[in-house]
Amino acid sequence: MLIRREHIDPGGLLGIWKIEETREELLNYFPEPLRSEAIDYIKKIRSIQRAMEWLATRAMLFVLVGDDKSILNYPDGRPYLSDRSHLVSLSHTKEYAALLLHNSLPIGIDIEARSERVKKIANKFISEKEYIDPNNKVLHQLLHWSAKETLFKRLNLREVDFKEHLFLYPFIPCDKGTITATESRTDSSRRFTIHYEVHDDYVLTWTIGSNK
Repeated sequence: MLIRREHIDPGGLLGIWKIEETREELLNYFPEPLRSEAIDYIKKIRSIQRAMEWLATRAMLFVLVGDDKSILNYPDGRPYLSDRSHLVSLSHTKEYAALLLHNSLPIGIDIEARSERVKKIANKFISEKEYIDPNNKVLHQLLHWSAKETLFKRLNLREVDFKEHLFLYPFIPCDKGTITATESRTDSSRRFTIHYEVHDDYVLTWTIGSNK
């Protein structure tokens, strides 16, 4: 079920879907002949959860834009729209899927279920120079992970080390806000503004374009 549809930035559209439907109910959102193609495709997906996430992101696209655009993938897995009308970024987590479209600017989005598991891997993607609030450690770590996932999608580069190449300037987690980030994977020294939101079940981050 689509729980959020919001125009952000001129030319941008964000959607959040809560995955509560059965497989058949999600397939009902697909126009023909895309429904038949979707049925054939998900038969090849061994994971039921992965198949549901795949269906939910595409059902959300149909609901958001109201036509039969389809989401395809480049050989490296990056998504794109069949008619190239918008740039697209996708994310999914337990029970939720997120989608961001923009008609001209590069974008990235990530959604992460709130969980303690991030503690076990935090040292792999957070550098010693980055600040983590000791009073809100797990949430802050999760926001770092989500923000860096968003930035990774925005950069559209291979061999990006989250700990070495992506840096988040200090911030204190709130219900919503922005994070300033830079990347050192290229020689451009670009600065990015990453928007974030904290919800009961998940955190959401996204970015559009960049600041020089």
